[in-house]
Amino acid sequence: MREGVARDTAGDKDVSLAGGADLVQQFIRAGWLDELLLHIVPVVLTGAGGRRLFDNVGDKQVEWRKTQALDAPGATHIRLRAH
Repeated sequence: MREGVARDTAGDKDVSLAGGADLVQQFIRAGWLDELLLHIVPVVLTGAGGRRLFDNVGDKQVEWRKTQALDAPGATHIRLRAH
């Protein structure tokens, strides 16, 4: 994705993306991510492997602060903001 295309198109509106750890890591490395909304569901997936969300972000040092936490049946939703 070329930097700024989504923001140019959106104007004053927010730009959001949905994806897994690989996509989030790419946006953190590029410095394009300022907020994360994580949906945590207590499910054990055997043999699925998985990826650590904050690994492979290069030298980009981002401090994340929790701005919201909502408990719902079967899930917890956490909003993090980059500082």
